[in-house]
Amino acid sequence: MKRRDFIIKTSKSGIVLSALGWYACKDSKEKKVVADEVSDTGATNELFFKISLAQWSLHRALQKGEMKNLDFASKASAMGFEGVEYVNSFFKDKAKDMAYLKEMNARANAEGQQNVLIMIDGEGSLADADASKRLKAIENHYKWVEAAHFLGCHAIRVNLAGGINYENAIKSGVDSLIKLSEFAKGSNINILVENHGGFSSNGEWMHKVFSQIENENCGTLPDFGNFCIEKDKDRNCLEAYDRYKGMKELLPFAKAVSAKSYAFDADGNETTIDYKRVMQMVKDSGYKGFVGVEFEGKTIPEEEGIRATRDLLIKVGKELT
Repeated sequence: MKRRDFIIKTSKSGIVLSALGWYACKDSKEKKVVADEVSDTGATNELFFKISLAQWSLHRALQKGEMKNLDFASKASAMGFEGVEYVNSFFKDKAKDMAYLKEMNARANAEGQQNVLIMIDGEGSLADADASKRLKAIENHYKWVEAAHFLGCHAIRVNLAGGINYENAIKSGVDSLIKLSEFAKGSNINILVENHGGFSSNGEWMHKVFSQIENENCGTLPDFGNFCIEKDKDRNCLEAYDRYKGMKELLPFAKAVSAKSYAFDADGNETTIDYKRVMQMVKDSGYKGFVGVEFEGKTIPEEEGIRATRDLLIKVGKELT
């Protein structure tokens, strides 16, 4: 049986594997936990959005072995989050390991966490001009569609990388997204693209891509901070796109949102991003789903940055309610 046929059959038949993922997601919704440490900030159910934790916020701890992927749901719960957003690089060889994925579901369920999505990196360039390379990249993502389905997630985040020519990259990107979205349709998984460097950090380019896609399970994951189009060898930004213009261009197609943060002032405001302005744009777009905290700063500990981002989102969210 072909993978496409298998995943469609799986989603329709309700066999044990898919049921485990769905029930974990369902139970997580019914057992939401708000940690004591956010009680003084107020209940998040007053907000027009829900707050999830992006695993990349803890990438240093994970890369150093100070915490494991299976501990992520517990950490998110302890910090007052409702959902978790995984990064595939932290369980790269486990996409087809049903026992491991079942344990991930059990951990999330036990902690009252909803599995939201998986961010996919390292599986090939979906905007490559070479059709054979793009086809291979598309196929490399199939296992993550299946893993996300099993976990009860609603989406995977992919990258539109590999493009060199502006117009040709649009054509290649559209073709890849349509093919991958068709495969994922039977599993009820959305295929999302984040502004994540190169052409994808150009809001106008992304808008042109998604204006040509009619698949309902394909959209964007606007990130507040990823609008650097080109960097030098030391990771310094050489060309940046206006973040507010970019957010406006990406939000009409949004099925997830990433609250990037780097540093905070004495009043708890992010020093480079006007959170109230951006979240007003999110609200005006009609988006009401999860907003994922993704702290990427280096001057304060990861957990401190995560809490600061979470608290700022709650503060701004209340002001906009």
